[in-house]
Amino acid sequence: MSLKILDTCVNCDVCEPVCPNKAISLGEEYYVIDPSLCTECIGHYDEPQCVDVCPVECIIVDPEHTETHDQLELKYRHLMGQSDDAAASSAGASTKDDA
Repeated sequence: MSLKILDTCVNCDVCEPVCPNKAISLGEEYYVIDPSLCTECIGHYDEPQCVDVCPVECIIVDPEHTETHDQLELKYRHLMGQSDDAAASSAGASTKDDA
């Protein structure tokens, strides 16, 4: 799922710089998240960074853009320019190292 910033946003500017996918930008009245770029930080961090830093807790899962964990991983690989084969090889290599 993509995340969404509610209209209770106070425009404090802390979420935009922490987004690794540059999915957050200032909208007409408050910050907005581009669902085509948001991966909930999958591939970068364990938790969505914008949610972690938001002082007013106005960032939620967007019910209009539901995606599975696998779909978010695929979106991350696409955004990073990785093919499915290259990403699978990387994942396999890191799994072997962890074992």
